[in-house]
Amino acid sequence: MNFGFAYGGSFRKDTIYMHMKKAKSKNSYLKNGLPFSLPPLKPGLTSYVKINIPKADDKLLTDVEIFPNPVTDQLNLKYSLSRNTNVSIKIMDVLGNDILTVLQQRVDLGEQKVSYSISNKLTRGFYFVRIIAGPESVIKRISVL
Repeated sequence: MNFGFAYGGSFRKDTIYMHMKKAKSKNSYLKNGLPFSLPPLKPGLTSYVKINIPKADDKLLTDVEIFPNPVTDQLNLKYSLSRNTNVSIKIMDVLGNDILTVLQQRVDLGEQKVSYSISNKLTRGFYFVRIIAGPESVIKRISVL
């Protein structure tokens, strides 16, 4: 069966008469509310737990210090982490080749201190210490006497 609709009045289609109602104006919905009913709102639970979400400009690795410089027998490192992450500390020569791996493990947040004995492991010269924490890294130059 085919039906056709037109605005207003009635019309003849296969001897069946159809009558159309006038469309409601926009203002009638505003006066009477929505043309359908919404379910009642249920009260939700409110949580007072504070969640710290790191911002894009927050640094993971900060306050990196290497002392003493120049180094004679023991290298001391101090750094701070804003969250738990994997940390890798490597010593590289001036060409960027890895010479020693001082530390490679998961480290808790907060201030960290690492001491490493370099006696009989490095010859005299300039080296770089690279501290990698997650996606960030810091490179510091040291002199070995």
